[in-house]
Amino acid sequence: MVLLDEKIENIEVAASNGVGDISEYVIMTIDDRAAITITEQAIRQAIMKKVDTTRDPDFDLIVSYGDDFPLHPIHLWVGDENEESILMYAVGEGETYTTTVADTKQLRELLLVD
Repeated sequence: MVLLDEKIENIEVAASNGVGDISEYVIMTIDDRAAITITEQAIRQAIMKKVDTTRDPDFDLIVSYGDDFPLHPIHLWVGDENEESILMYAVGEGETYTTTVADTKQLRELLLVD
């Protein structure tokens, strides 16, 4: 997936309302540099792969580069352990992208509280 070549200030995480809708209910803000890097890596390394999604996304990720740049809203379906996760631009043609299993593990550790 493509992001701007700008420093990410933070990533807001919201419980998703479904494809095409960006939730305003932010449940956490990722502003720690290490956590931003983990999330950014998962997004940038995701590869386009057609995946049929039968359920709503788990989260909306709103990537912010600061006031002078547009936001990047992305839907995220967090994969189960040892599975890929699915990403989709919230605005776009509906293409799906998949992460690596290793990236899913890191996203699960960052986003899910068991």
